[in-house]
Amino acid sequence: MSATACDVLVLGVGGMGSAAAYHLARRGYDVVGLERYDIPHSRGSSHGVSRIIRRPQYEGAAYVPLVERAFELWERLDDDHPRQLLHRVGSIDIGPETGGTVYTGSKHTCEIHDIAHDDLSGAQLNDRFPGYDVPPEYRAVYQRDGGFLHCEQCIVAHVEAAHRHGATIRARETVEDWEADESGVTVRTDRGTYTADRLVATVGAWTGSLFPSLSPILQPERQVLGWFQPTEPELFTPENFPVFVADAPDGHLYGFPTYEVPGFKIGKYNHRNETGDPAELAREPDRTDERILRECVEQHFPEAAGPTMRLETCMFTNTPDEDFLLDTHPEHDNVVIGAGFSGHGFKFASVVGEILANLAVEGDTSLPIEPFQIGRFD
Repeated sequence: MSATACDVLVLGVGGMGSAAAYHLARRGYDVVGLERYDIPHSRGSSHGVSRIIRRPQYEGAAYVPLVERAFELWERLDDDHPRQLLHRVGSIDIGPETGGTVYTGSKHTCEIHDIAHDDLSGAQLNDRFPGYDVPPEYRAVYQRDGGFLHCEQCIVAHVEAAHRHGATIRARETVEDWEADESGVTVRTDRGTYTADRLVATVGAWTGSLFPSLSPILQPERQVLGWFQPTEPELFTPENFPVFVADAPDGHLYGFPTYEVPGFKIGKYNHRNETGDPAELAREPDRTDERILRECVEQHFPEAAGPTMRLETCMFTNTPDEDFLLDTHPEHDNVVIGAGFSGHGFKFASVVGEILANLAVEGDTSLPIEPFQIGRFD
């Protein structure tokens, strides 16, 4: 059987890959995207109904130019999609005034990038948004432009836009091996063979399997999300409850207002510190997962601690410094990799797709990605 030829192959059509396929196809390149599961699917890192987006970036000032561009691109995509993708409900970054990273880092990036924000005490936050029960001595950065993205619909929107520009996207096709040289790349799957001038890899937790040299710096981790029915539902509507990230005594928490699922949504970073091969990590949430999340809700959001509505697992892929990998392959200039998003990547999917497209076809990007190069781990 003859190989299918194209200009650019995109491996993995989740949050990042769908955006990359769109940006490449929009520029007129012949694009084929290959996804091992469905589009969208619940086996990776880009599902669960909602993902936080916020302008302050406590993770580091280098992310602010990226998120500013991401907002622009999400708005443009939103204009052409029948369902709303970006929901601006505000964002809150909470923590102690000293000894934490979320509040202090958020405030720092607001100040150096001149991001309008309100600096609130815990008591002021609780008074403004009564669904919160933050210790009065804590501090919070409230920023009105933030909110959440409907993550599955973002993937649908990018894929549909890629289709309109001529891209071919194929689901349920698993990559078996690949090779590259100066003349191009060849990828073999369980359904056929593909050749291309360039390759973009956005395969999430499977990046280390595809690129064994990167496996030591990419650690897949099992994450669980929970939705709980509020006993006072009006406190947790999108109109009354901004998204949040918090340094709490019992862990690093994040959460959302009620949206689509009839419950307040919460997650805890490093949920059970379960890492390993993504094929071997448990997919089905259990009673221990539920107990961990329920205890967080009962402690910090008592008016949301009603019956469990939903539990869902997803996958983080962590780097040692928890910063992204956005770079060309160390040995192949025609292979571009986006990986290691460490639990805070989806908000950037729109701009990551643009960056990966730039790297693939131009070899560079105007956005500052030096902190995200693979060589920092040499």
